[in-house]
Amino acid sequence: MFINIMLYSNCFIIHQVVQSSFLNCIYIYTHTHILAFSLCKMIVTYFYSVDHKGKIRITTGPQKYACDLTLDLNTAHTRLSMSERNRKVTHVREKQPYPDHPDRFDECRQILCKESLTGRCYWEVEWRYRADISVTYKGISRKGGSNDCLFGCNEKSWSLTWFNDRFSVSYNNKSTCTYAPSHRFNRIGVYLNWSAGTLSFYSVSDTHTLTHLHTFNTTFTEPLYAGFRLYYSDSSVSLCEIKQLPVRNN
Repeated sequence: MFINIMLYSNCFIIHQVVQSSFLNCIYIYTHTHILAFSLCKMIVTYFYSVDHKGKIRITTGPQKYACDLTLDLNTAHTRLSMSERNRKVTHVREKQPYPDHPDRFDECRQILCKESLTGRCYWEVEWRYRADISVTYKGISRKGGSNDCLFGCNEKSWSLTWFNDRFSVSYNNKSTCTYAPSHRFNRIGVYLNWSAGTLSFYSVSDTHTLTHLHTFNTTFTEPLYAGFRLYYSDSSVSLCEIKQLPVRNN
């Protein structure tokens, strides 16, 4: 519920809106009379004026915390090519003419996104062939091919991998492998609740139904960054636009 008070000469107006499935009128009180208005347009205005992501806030589940991510060219391995306004990365055969940069992965076919993540954040990705969907601290090593660089193989990163109808989750070089849900999918939703110390992965169906796959529980100490590892030529990962649709959670 919110209340706006507007002062005028010789009178005042109290404007009260209550969000309720049972309410179908708004009453505006003046010193002389009561006016009743249809709620339809006001409800639209209400949902567009909420504090986080506007209209999308009316959706349920983690999708209402959707954030916009872009790939960071300065971190990309030279066998990774960007497209679609730096929202898609593809493993290519030709070495890309990227300049030297201290943030670039020089052996691991990996890339990070630009945006630091704290609070509650949700994003979705689609992949082709095999890829790691990960989050990491910024301080992950960039040089060489050791476990210090690979997502999920150290204390600085958490990862999910999909391959051969199974998925595995990895942290600090320890992996848990399980079969995927019965329906086939190539879209993953990732939900971070930084302060609660949870990182959750979901499969996303064609009808935008979320099916929980795994949740990491830990204590995060630094901002996190989304990252991806691509294994084969022509494999790719795309950052998805979040549809403004209600989501059913399984």
